[in-house]
Amino acid sequence: MSTSPQTWTRTERLDADRLTAALYAEAGVRLIVEGPCSGGEVGAAYVRWPDGHRSVLKSRPDTRVEDLRAGPLAVCEVLRAQGYPCPSTELAVQVGHAVALVQELLPGTPMRRLDHHGLDQALTLNASQAGLLAGRTDVPLMNLYLLDDGPGYCLHGPLRRHSRRSGALEQRVKSVGADHPRQLPGHDVVHHDFHHGNLLSLDGPVTGVIDWDGAARGDRRFDLVTLRFGLHANEQAPGVTSRLDDILDGLPDDVLRPSWAHMSLRMVDWAIRHFAPGDVEHWLDLAEQRL
Repeated sequence: MSTSPQTWTRTERLDADRLTAALYAEAGVRLIVEGPCSGGEVGAAYVRWPDGHRSVLKSRPDTRVEDLRAGPLAVCEVLRAQGYPCPSTELAVQVGHAVALVQELLPGTPMRRLDHHGLDQALTLNASQAGLLAGRTDVPLMNLYLLDDGPGYCLHGPLRRHSRRSGALEQRVKSVGADHPRQLPGHDVVHHDFHHGNLLSLDGPVTGVIDWDGAARGDRRFDLVTLRFGLHANEQAPGVTSRLDDILDGLPDDVLRPSWAHMSLRMVDWAIRHFAPGDVEHWLDLAEQRL
């Protein structure tokens, strides 16, 4: 029998008014909230500075600002030095157990659907992430969480308790974890949430890649697996999904298998805790294709 998703702890959505008040108390910076950004599971908001320029406000729960600067923010500095369309971080402040982030507002809007031109651009961006963190052992490797829980995502318990089908998947995830390192090896930039909704475009060309909060060092090809899971969320242009599947078919097993296991765990867990029961089956269908 399945467990109702209402019994699981859900990730809180951003309360922009409360966060801007906390920012003012901690850093003396007064921002005006203009409204929520579209898309995203946790949420972001448009804010305006006293000088009139606009930015994006986000929150990273259960995080230390020192860890964020050593990981995701350091990664973005490397990317921006290479001309990669990554937003700058204008403010990072510890607010209780979370970090409040104010980031550059890049031009364009999130892609709702990926066509072949968009896929070409995504593949080019992903290729440009190769080797950028060689020698940067100060940037942490990406944790796969195949044997233990992640920080608010990749939780194993919901899969074990939701249904026999999800429980069997969790066992397969742990089996993969037992055969692979806990962290994804490599010296590439890993975005960690590289789906088409995090690609901004303006009349076709990609103008920015957003949501680098989980960025780390590892193997860039992990992001192609993430992109494949993103395509499963809704209908895409004909042939795009099969084209990406052909690319994944060519990945080494020691990259594809743990990456697929991570994304399977992440998406099925998230669906159990946040979506309707039918959505859980939707993600299980994809997870079981390669696991």
